[in-house]
Amino acid sequence: MAEAWIEAIGLVGGLIGILAWIPQIRRVWVDGKEEGISIPTFIAVSVSLSLWLVYGIIVGSIAMIISNILTLSFIIGITIGVYRIRLKRNEASES
Repeated sequence: MAEAWIEAIGLVGGLIGILAWIPQIRRVWVDGKEEGISIPTFIAVSVSLSLWLVYGIIVGSIAMIISNILTLSFIIGITIGVYRIRLKRNEASES
């Protein structure tokens, strides 16, 4: 396990990375806009984050574990929001 100051740097970096997703979540869930969001890209990012999470668990890095779990939660939330919007749009166009 890394020293506390190293984990603190990781936690700050992870927090900044998590905060970077807030505008995207707002755009999807509050504004109801999903244009320009690539689901394949979000899937690739999710796989990458999952692997980093596994790595963090193996090396015992609390910063990596927390950051990757929270970021994955945001990515999953955005993806669900995009699917919800696209499903409603498709249902409306079929009517």
